[in-house]
Amino acid sequence: MRIFWVPRIIKFAIFLAAACAAAGFVVMHLWNWLVPGLFGGPIVSFAQALGLLVLGRLLFGRLGGGGGRRMAWRGRMRDWRRLSPEEREKLRERMSRRCGGG
Repeated sequence: MRIFWVPRIIKFAIFLAAACAAAGFVVMHLWNWLVPGLFGGPIVSFAQALGLLVLGRLLFGRLGGGGGRRMAWRGRMRDWRRLSPEEREKLRERMSRRCGGG
């Protein structure tokens, strides 16, 4: 049974490595095209570009995607239409207090 998983794992590892390499090359080329000309910054290597990707991931969260959070927010906004006027007003007051409005 485990033998069937080996090709899938190998394919996934190859895909992941190719995706990381492609993202690294894109970041490296964009950086080297824009930053030195605009800001006089340094040219980065491929390894440094991968480091920038990791740093961006750590600082700002997911790259691309994020669909789970977005979809949950859309679902909550759809629920807004189903609220009665009293429930909407109560929600507005709660959000106002939460966001520092009063």
